[in-house]
Amino acid sequence: MDLLDTLTAKGLRGEVPTREEALAVLATTDDELLDVVAAAGKVRRRWFGRRVKLNYLVNLKSGLCPEDCTYCSQRLGSKAEILKYTWLKPDQAADAARAGVAGGAKRVCLVASGRGPTDRDIDRVTDTMAAIKDADPEVEICVCLGLLSDNQAERLKAAGADAYNHNLNTSENTYGDIATTHTYADRVDTVQKAHGAGLSACSGLIAGMGETDEDLVDVVFALRELGSDSVPVNFLIPFEGTPLAKEWNLTPQRCLRILAMVRFVNPDTEVRIAGGREVHLRSMQPLGLHIANSIFLGDYLTSEGQAGQADLDMIKDAGFEVEGAGEATLPRHRADVAAAASGCGTAASACGSAASACGSGGGCGPCGGHSHAPEETDASVADASGASDASSGASGASGASADELRSDLVKVRLRGAGTELAPNA
Repeated sequence: MDLLDTLTAKGLRGEVPTREEALAVLATTDDELLDVVAAAGKVRRRWFGRRVKLNYLVNLKSGLCPEDCTYCSQRLGSKAEILKYTWLKPDQAADAARAGVAGGAKRVCLVASGRGPTDRDIDRVTDTMAAIKDADPEVEICVCLGLLSDNQAERLKAAGADAYNHNLNTSENTYGDIATTHTYADRVDTVQKAHGAGLSACSGLIAGMGETDEDLVDVVFALRELGSDSVPVNFLIPFEGTPLAKEWNLTPQRCLRILAMVRFVNPDTEVRIAGGREVHLRSMQPLGLHIANSIFLGDYLTSEGQAGQADLDMIKDAGFEVEGAGEATLPRHRADVAAAASGCGTAASACGSAASACGSGGGCGPCGGHSHAPEETDASVADASGASDASSGASGASGASADELRSDLVKVRLRGAGTELAPNA
C-alpha cells in the first residue's frame, strides 16, 4: 500500500506525516489492519528496538475532585463506587511504589485528584519523592497533580521530579464538551510551566469519548508540537455513575489504528498504552506492543488492570523485553532535546510547544471501573483539579452496540494504595 510505504519511510527518518496521511490511517479497513500494525512496528523498532518501558501508578489522593471532567470517576458529582481517601503518608506511598519497582517498573507516577496542588501539597509530594528515591535512587518519578501555579514546577524539579503529566485529552475544538470547570488553555499553560522548569513533558489523550477522526488527529499533532516526550494513549473506561458511562465506541481494531496513527506522528517519542487497554484491546493487547513502547504495570488509579505477572508474561511471549533502569528510553537525539529543554524557561518557544497543545488536570493514567468499593475513609474535599485524567478510549468507528456493552470488563480498584490489601504488581 503506497500510504503505508510512505508512512514507514517517513517514520524511519523521524519525519512527521501530513494530517491527510494521519487521517488515512484511521480510515483503513480491518482487512488492512495487520499491514498497518507491521508498518508502525517497523518505525517503533527503528527507535526503540524491542524494549518495553514499565510505569507504575500510585494514587496519592483518590476521588473528591471539584472538577467536572465527564470521563472521570473522581469528578464532581460522580456516583462511581470508587475508593475515596485523602493524602497517603510518604511511607505508604513509598511502599506502594516499591511493589511496582520490584515488578520491573522504571518510572513511578504519583497522581492526586483535584484542581491543582497547594504549596502544602507540593511539600507532601516532595517528602514522598524523597522516601521513594531513598529506597531506589535510580527510579524515575513523574508527578501529576493538576493545574500548576507559578514556581510549583520549579519546586518539583528541585525536589527530584523527572517528569510532569498533564494530558490534553481531546482537541481544543471539542474540549468544552468534556469539561467546563477549566479550559484547554489552562492545560496548555500547565504543560508549558512544567516543560519550562525542565521537567520532561508527559501529555497524552483519551480516545472513545465521541470525538471524530479529525479531533484525534488534531490532539495528536498538538502533542507533537508541544514537545511531549511521552504520549499516553488512554482508551475511555466508561464508568457507571459518570456522564460517559454509555460511551462504548471502541473495538480492538479501532484502538490499534489509533495507536498506529499516534506512532506515525510521533515516530521517536515514547508512546504508552495507558488506561483501558485491558478493556478495549483485550486479547489483542500483544499487537499493541508492536506499536507502543511503554505500558502501565498492574492497576490504574481507580480501576483494576491486568495482573502484573500477566503483563510481564505478555511482554516476554510477544518477543519483547522489559527496559532496564540503566537504559535510555528516548533515542539520543530526542534525549538531547529533552535535556536542553531544562534550561529553556519558556516552553512556548524554545521548548517547541505550540500554544494549542497541552494537558492539565489529567492523570498519568486512568481512573476506571464500577463495582463495589468500600466506604470512603479519611475523606476530605480536595482543593485541586482532575489530576486523575484517566480512563480513555478511541472514537468514531464501529464499537459495541448497546446490548453488547462489556461493563463486566470494568472493575474498581480495591487493592493497593489507600487499602490494606497488597497492590497488583
